[in-house]
Amino acid sequence: MQTYSSIFLFLFLTLILGCDENQSSKNKDPEKENALQSILISDSSNIAIPEVLQRIENIQQALKNSVPVILLKNLDTFQTQAQSIALHDAKFKENLFDKKTNQPYRNEIFNIYAARPQEVPMAFQKGQCYKVEMYNYALNLTTTAIVDIASNSVVSVGNIPQSQPDIPAYLKDLALKIAVHCPQVTQALGYKPGESEALMANTKTALNLTKCERSMHLCVAPTFIKQDKALWVIVDLTDHRVVGLRWTQVGDAGPVKKISEKKLKFDKIMNCYCKKVTALEKQDWKLNYVITTSDGMRISEVYYKGKLILNNAKIVDWHVSYSNSDGFGYSDAVGCPEFSQAAVVAVSEPRVSEIIENGRSIGFTLEQNFSSEQWPQPCNYNYLQRFEFYRDGRFRVAGASLGRGCGNNGTYRPVFRISFAGNENTLSEWKTNQWIPWQTEQWNLQTPQTPYTSEGYQFKLFDPSGNGFFLEPGRGQFADGGRGDNAYVYLTLQHPDKEEGENDLVTIAPCCNPDYHQGPEKFIEPSPEKTEKTSLVLWYVAQIKNDDTPGREYCWAESYLENGAYKTRVYPCICGPMFVPIKPAL
Repeated sequence: MQTYSSIFLFLFLTLILGCDENQSSKNKDPEKENALQSILISDSSNIAIPEVLQRIENIQQALKNSVPVILLKNLDTFQTQAQSIALHDAKFKENLFDKKTNQPYRNEIFNIYAARPQEVPMAFQKGQCYKVEMYNYALNLTTTAIVDIASNSVVSVGNIPQSQPDIPAYLKDLALKIAVHCPQVTQALGYKPGESEALMANTKTALNLTKCERSMHLCVAPTFIKQDKALWVIVDLTDHRVVGLRWTQVGDAGPVKKISEKKLKFDKIMNCYCKKVTALEKQDWKLNYVITTSDGMRISEVYYKGKLILNNAKIVDWHVSYSNSDGFGYSDAVGCPEFSQAAVVAVSEPRVSEIIENGRSIGFTLEQNFSSEQWPQPCNYNYLQRFEFYRDGRFRVAGASLGRGCGNNGTYRPVFRISFAGNENTLSEWKTNQWIPWQTEQWNLQTPQTPYTSEGYQFKLFDPSGNGFFLEPGRGQFADGGRGDNAYVYLTLQHPDKEEGENDLVTIAPCCNPDYHQGPEKFIEPSPEKTEKTSLVLWYVAQIKNDDTPGREYCWAESYLENGAYKTRVYPCICGPMFVPIKPAL
C-alpha cells in the first residue's frame, strides 16, 4: 500500500474511553463503577435514561418467553405474518438457546421487508415473499429467513456467523439517546448536542480495547461535526453504553445542503430498479441488473455473444477504517433508498454510457451512485459502482469512493464478489514464471513484490477446454486515476444453498481489520474445500487510502466557490480488476 506524506497531518485530538470500564482506574470510584455495571444490566438506575431502562426490561421479559426473541413492532399485516411464520420454523429457531445449559440467548428481529427478486428462489417468484433478519447477541450470528406469505411457509433459512444485520430505527434512536446523555460527549464538544445533529448513527463500527473490537458486540458510531473535526461516539448497543470517543480531521466543506426525499427521486428508484430486475442488451452483451437492499447494484445472468460467463457480481460491503491501531471506522452497506437502514443509498437512476477511445466506441459502462444525504459534507459518503463491458469480451468490475468521508486518514476496502458461470473451473496463479493451480480455497495479497505476466495478469480462471479469463488487478494502469488496489483475492467454492452471497448479505466483517479478515475468509476457514474443476467464486477486496494533500487529493471531495455559488470538486479513487478472455473472441 502506498504511503502518503499527508499521513503526518492526521491528528487524533483526544482519547477518551469514557462511560465504561475502560476509563482510567485512577478516576474510578469502585462503588460508582459497580453501580454503573448494575444499571446496565438491571432497571435499578439512578441515571434515568428511560429508553435504556425500558430496553433492559424488554430484554429481561423476552428471555423469560418460550421463544426468547425480541419482536419487531409497528409492522404492517404482511410483516407481522412473516415474523410469525419465521418464528414457527424449527431451523430458524435452532440457535435461540445454549445447547449445553439450555439458557436462552438474546435474540432480536431487526428487519422484515418484501424480498427482492434476486433473493427469491425461482419456484416462489409468483409468491409473496418477505425476508426476516434476526440477530443473536451472544453468538454474534445473523439468521435470515425467506418466507412466503401466500403459502404460509418458510422458503429458506440461512446463518451468517460473525455478522450483524443493519439495525432497526429504534436502536438507532436508542444509540442517539445514549450518546447525547454521556457527560464526556458534552465535555468534548463544549455543549450538549441534540440528537438531530448526529450523522451515521445507524452504521456499524468497531473500536479496539473494548468489546466493540472486531465487532464482537453490536456497536454504532453517532458522529458530531465541530468546525473542521468530527467526534465519533462509539456506542455499544449490546451493553447500552458509550465505550469511547475519537476525533478525526475532516476539513472545511462549505455550507450544509438541505436535500429532500422527493428531490432524491426515491419512489422511481424503488419501483423501477429495486423492486424489479432490468434487462440490458448492448454490443454482444446481455445481462440483468437490480439495486439490492444492502449489496449495491447486482448484475446477473451475464452473456457475451450468447455464452453465459457470470452468474452475478456485486460489491457486498464498504469497510472504512480510520485507524489501524485503534480499529474504528464504519461498515457501510449500500443499497435501495427505502426498506434499508443503510446510510449510503441509491440517489439517482443507473446510467449506461459509451466507452470512447480514439473517437470510436469500444464498449459501454453501467454505473450507479450511492450517496449520503448531505454529501460532500464531513461524515457523508458517495460511492460509485461501475461495470465495464468491452466489444472484445473484456469486462471490469470496479468501484470508487468520491469522498469526503469522516476523516482525511481513511482506508477504504470495498468487498467485490464475482460468481463465474460453469461447474468445471480452476483458478491458477502466476508464480515462478508459470501458472500454479489453487487446489483448495485460499487467499492472496497483492503486494509490490507480486509477480505478473508480461501483460500484467496475476490469475487465470479457466475450464477444461481452456476458455476463461485472465485477472488483471489494478496497479494504476487503467488511465482512470487509480493508484493501485493492494487487493486481497479470495477463492471460494460456490454454495448457492448457503448464505455465502448468492442472495443479499448483511455486512460480513468489521470495518477495521487491517489484515485478511475482511469477510470472505469465513467461507474458507477452518476447513478449505477443494477448488479444481468446480463452481467458483472470486472475492476481491481492494485497499485504497484517501488523501487531502493539495495536488494529491484521492478519495476526496471539496466544496469551492464559483461565481458566488458553491460547487463540488471530486477526486475519485477507482479500483477493481479487469478480466481478459484467454481465447480471443471470434
